[in-house]
Amino acid sequence: MSKTYFLPRSSSTALTRRDFVNRSLLAAAIAAASAPPLLRGQNLNSRVAVAGIGVGGKGASDISGIASAGADVVALCDVDEPTLKKASALYPKARLHADYRKMYEQQKDFDGISVSAPDHHHAPAAAMGMLLGKGAYVQKPLTHSVWEARRLGEIAKEKKVATLMGNQGHSGNDVRNFCELIWAGAIGKVREAHIWTNRPIWPQGRNRPAGEDPVPASLNWDAFLGPAPMRPFKATWPDEDGKDGKKRRGGNVYHPFAWRGWWDFGTGALGDMACHLMDPAFWALHLGHADSVEAVSEGATSEMAPKACVITYQFPARKTEHGEMPPVKIVWYDGGKKPTNELLGLAADAKSPDNGSLFVGESGKMTCETYGGAPKFTPDSKTKEFAKPAQTLARSPGHHKEFVDAIQGKVLKGMGSLDYAGPFTEMVLMGNLAVRTGKKVEWDGPKMKAKNMDVSKLVKRDYRAGWTF
Repeated sequence: MSKTYFLPRSSSTALTRRDFVNRSLLAAAIAAASAPPLLRGQNLNSRVAVAGIGVGGKGASDISGIASAGADVVALCDVDEPTLKKASALYPKARLHADYRKMYEQQKDFDGISVSAPDHHHAPAAAMGMLLGKGAYVQKPLTHSVWEARRLGEIAKEKKVATLMGNQGHSGNDVRNFCELIWAGAIGKVREAHIWTNRPIWPQGRNRPAGEDPVPASLNWDAFLGPAPMRPFKATWPDEDGKDGKKRRGGNVYHPFAWRGWWDFGTGALGDMACHLMDPAFWALHLGHADSVEAVSEGATSEMAPKACVITYQFPARKTEHGEMPPVKIVWYDGGKKPTNELLGLAADAKSPDNGSLFVGESGKMTCETYGGAPKFTPDSKTKEFAKPAQTLARSPGHHKEFVDAIQGKVLKGMGSLDYAGPFTEMVLMGNLAVRTGKKVEWDGPKMKAKNMDVSKLVKRDYRAGWTF
């Protein structure tokens, strides 16, 4: 029986600035060379004050995490009144807002923002705050479009504000252990990686339902739409026939939660999960800009992301601080699509995980879980064993604490700051260019344009009046 390699999970430990500079091999790529300047007027010894934009679901847990890391919550903003009231009960000193544009006009007493609204709000909400000198914590995907990811990174540099994308696995030890394993040569030079998810678990591949319903008095529909084009509100889908022959109530069309599949509001399963699952590949393989991307999808419409798709990215050879890396193919699968059991080295009747990654190197094959955890050689890997490599990457003091510390200037920029998260998000979202055009996209990364077609309206969307930044 072949042996498998397993990296144990280790606890996060805070490091001094000197430790970080001496030990992090990726400092030049993911952190600034010196601590970020303090926000205007900030006292190094004062407590950080934050505003939450989008305070239900993941937004609630992010605000809680930031507060637990030592910040005071002084403002809350949400388009849904019951959600806002629920959050207010937890943070009674916070002022309440339904529109973040008005929040920025009416309230100035915070140092940073947490953005966890639907994807199409990420860039406007973050940019408006960053332009005012506020630090920005932004849920994944960082933005709704490729251009927005580039622009947010530019603003972060111009304003010298602390930033962090909310793909919490990037702050964990598992992905660091995995990168160190790849860089130590556990499977040799990597030629391809296959990454898959069981998402979507929300509606995709549909067209807009007919008709219109009254907007609930508790929902600010205009603020929900934000920069997206105006459309009528629709509460639920028509009842549907269940497999047992009984009628089932149709689910929510847009709000709450069901917005992810709509192109106007979300970025589909790719945007939702790739900023988690692709992180080990992007980091360990120094991916940067792809040369091309193409997609095979099922059920895509002009309104919604597909029910399932397979997206293939091709990256050129790269000179990196971990040596020269060859051209590499990255394949993304969603909607139940997966690499074959033969490729995974499994028996034909074996069940592969719902989410995971496979890395194919010149001397072996290895799988890992969502955040790079539990790396194992496949049963058919040439390499069967590999000693645990030395630790070369700094460990995080904690995901949300990275953000709070960065605002106070106590540490270098967050390890998932926009100088890392911006290019990562650009790479992820260019996959949707192939999905939406149905064609192979030959890509010029630095210029953010396709060489073989015009995709400018997908790279940079139009904004509804009043929502530009």
